[in-house]
Amino acid sequence: MNTIPDVSSHDEPHSDASGSKLNWLRAAVLGANDGIVSVAALVVGVAGASDSAGFILTAGIAGLLAGALSMAVGEYVSVSTQRDTERALLAKEKWELENEAEAELEELTALYQAKGLSRATAEEVAKELTAHDAFAAHVDIELHIDPNNLTNPWQAALASAASFFLGAVIPLIAIVLPPPSLRIPITFIAVLFALMITGSLSAQAGGANKTRATIRVVAGGALAMAITFAIGKLFGVVGI
Repeated sequence: MNTIPDVSSHDEPHSDASGSKLNWLRAAVLGANDGIVSVAALVVGVAGASDSAGFILTAGIAGLLAGALSMAVGEYVSVSTQRDTERALLAKEKWELENEAEAELEELTALYQAKGLSRATAEEVAKELTAHDAFAAHVDIELHIDPNNLTNPWQAALASAASFFLGAVIPLIAIVLPPPSLRIPITFIAVLFALMITGSLSAQAGGANKTRATIRVVAGGALAMAITFAIGKLFGVVGI
């Protein structure tokens, strides 16, 4: 019977894997973007108030470490919650298969019908998959979860912290190395160039328009630096 190979569940793991990679790329780019903007705004604000390289470096390092740790903790908590939810759903599915086998078979049949198969074909597919591995069949089409590849909170936390750190290093280096008279312009140029790259990458990962995405990211970063620089200048003049 040649209707069974048309079932799209064979393609779903590849689609899910591709989507997972895109999500990781998007998260890494956004983490780097956060690191660039937040630390750039911080050090430019301090540079607006003081010419002391020591003050600027201290503030920049503090912002880098605080931001990276915050990103790591937030991502760990978020992914841990997601992992707990996935485990609870898997446990619930196991219980239902053990205690409500007939209802689960009917549910699987209905899911394949919803994909466009006829009732007879959907029943045949559901019965064959149930006979082979009922649990795998249900978690695939119903939950879209791979029980052997659950999200890893530690991996997510480290990736998030690393991407933030790498992004934050750019404005930190740009503002510390040049002479005082060139710190602000060089930092602005370095940061805006870096944001052009992250904006383009984030648009590519999400399939969005690169020009619009890049303009939004660059404009947001420029505005953040301009505001904090103005605040730093104001507080530097007032002497608070």
